[in-house]
Amino acid sequence: MIKLKNIAFLLASLLLLTNCAKRGTITGGDKDTIAPKIVSSYPENFSTNFKGNEIKINFDELIKVKNINKQLIISPPMKKQPVIIPQGSASKFISIKILDTLQDNTTYSFNFGQSITDNNEGNPYSQFKYVFSTGSYVDSLTVVGKVKDAFYQKPDNFVSIMLYDAKTFTDSTVYKETPLYVTNTLDSLKVFSLENLKEGTYKMVAMKDKSSNNIYNPSIDKIGFLDYTITLPTSDMFELELFEEKKPFKADKPTQESNNKLFLGYEGDFKNSKITASYDNKEVPIRITKFPEKNKDSVQIFYPNIKMDSLQISITNGLYSKTFTSKLKDLKESDTLKIEKKSGSILPFRDAFVIKSKTPIVSIDESKITLRNKDSVAIKFTSKHIEFDEEIVFDFKKDEEEKYTIELLPGAIKDFYDTENDSLKYNFSTKQLSDYGNLKVNLSNVKRFPFIIELLDKNEVLYKATSTKETSIYFETIEPKLYTLRIIFDDNANNEWDTGDYLAKKQAEEIIYFPKLIDVRANWDVEQDFILD
Repeated sequence: MIKLKNIAFLLASLLLLTNCAKRGTITGGDKDTIAPKIVSSYPENFSTNFKGNEIKINFDELIKVKNINKQLIISPPMKKQPVIIPQGSASKFISIKILDTLQDNTTYSFNFGQSITDNNEGNPYSQFKYVFSTGSYVDSLTVVGKVKDAFYQKPDNFVSIMLYDAKTFTDSTVYKETPLYVTNTLDSLKVFSLENLKEGTYKMVAMKDKSSNNIYNPSIDKIGFLDYTITLPTSDMFELELFEEKKPFKADKPTQESNNKLFLGYEGDFKNSKITASYDNKEVPIRITKFPEKNKDSVQIFYPNIKMDSLQISITNGLYSKTFTSKLKDLKESDTLKIEKKSGSILPFRDAFVIKSKTPIVSIDESKITLRNKDSVAIKFTSKHIEFDEEIVFDFKKDEEEKYTIELLPGAIKDFYDTENDSLKYNFSTKQLSDYGNLKVNLSNVKRFPFIIELLDKNEVLYKATSTKETSIYFETIEPKLYTLRIIFDDNANNEWDTGDYLAKKQAEEIIYFPKLIDVRANWDVEQDFILD
């Protein structure tokens, strides 16, 4: 009995100790959410008559400086970048060693963006700015604004906004000289503020400066500009639209891809190009088609299956003119006629049925092509050959929930090499009209005509219409989706958006986006008002 009592006492004691242990769990305390603080700086922030070449900023805790090359904005820009420590390691101070010769009577600012964080939790000391003047006072004027993209709905990040002295500014300045003042939107700011500026007149330019050298390179950079001079002080808010200029046309040397085809890469607008070929001073017939891969700036050059050891390719486009000599080898492969269906098995009511050829087509015999419905009734159709895309488009009146078969007998299609197709048969069908939606867009405050209206899904244009006078636009039997809607003012009436031209002082054609996605559902009739501000 005594033993049982002792065992019971021991178990009770163990249970009590376990509960006590649970109650006494040690925690790490509250998470540090406080940004580091500056305790001193030498010289003091906003000092005047600065003569030295080194700055030291002391903090109340260990800090790290991260991504300084992207985050730090120095205005006016320095030709020689200062040495800043620490970078990567922890320290309780930042040291700035200036290597450049400072200008007289000039206010300098160092904006660290989001680069300074505490060592433990990474809490940022956001937008810390150290300012000094080499003169007797610190300039204090400010100019503010915002940057938008001329084409895309969302603007780029890390866009530089620059001010140049209007008295000495010429069109070539942005290509050769750094600005007087610069700031940057960094990775999160929607508006910009240029601070500590002198009174005066300025030219304002925005730049997606990929080289981070404050010099405009039109082959890789985007640019935006105000076509007028601004005067400080001012309370105005400015807006700049960033665009990528159309590159001058330039062709690469053609490369042989098969026994009867060359690839030609290019830069710029191919639309007005003319290409000819010759061998042994005699013209060689060729066909030019689009490169099959999307967003690839290349074309295909098909040439005859004749014995040649080289081919001279001459290209002209506006003022551009160049002739290449391509050596030809005897390769294993030659391109041959191959017809594939481009359209899917379900054909939307707004679309035509499309087939695509691998080699250039020279003739289509519609008498050898039949289109029938599920009851084997022949359906009237029209065909159109789009030579550059190497597509044949069949258009016809479609019925709901119908099944169709299109059949091409041998010889219906002949290609550049006199090859004819074998028998081909494609099946496809339609859905009910109630499987689609309808959208009516009512526009108000339309400033000018013509305009283009587009419905997009993830930057891809799915539906497009143009108007020269109508302000109510209908999109019938469209796929149920969430759509982005935009209006393009087509000022030169060429049915496409045109970018800007910096030297011609031409802004990009204006685009206005509807601020929300438009929900079009199956069997819905959606009516959307769009006020163009």
